[in-house]
Amino acid sequence: MNLSEAQNLIRRIYLERDRERGIERTLLRTFQELAELSDAISKERPSKDIEDEVADVFAWVISIANLLNIDLGEVLLSKYNNSCSRCKRSPCECSDKR
Repeated sequence: MNLSEAQNLIRRIYLERDRERGIERTLLRTFQELAELSDAISKERPSKDIEDEVADVFAWVISIANLLNIDLGEVLLSKYNNSCSRCKRSPCECSDKR
């Protein structure tokens, strides 16, 4: 599945519910999913659990993009056009290791 297909999948399944929930509550839910992912990683839960949490975080980020009418493929390509957005190199050669 490519990024556009993923965004369309989440749009088709959840857009109406996301609209009813609103952007603020959708953002809050995304933070909660990030906390669940952090917990799964820090507690070294099985890889399947971590994969599920990564999928949840990604789906919620997609929901935010859908609510804001952002095409994720376009904005990612625009910002990271085959290189680091800061040093413009690939692979990144930035001096700090953020």
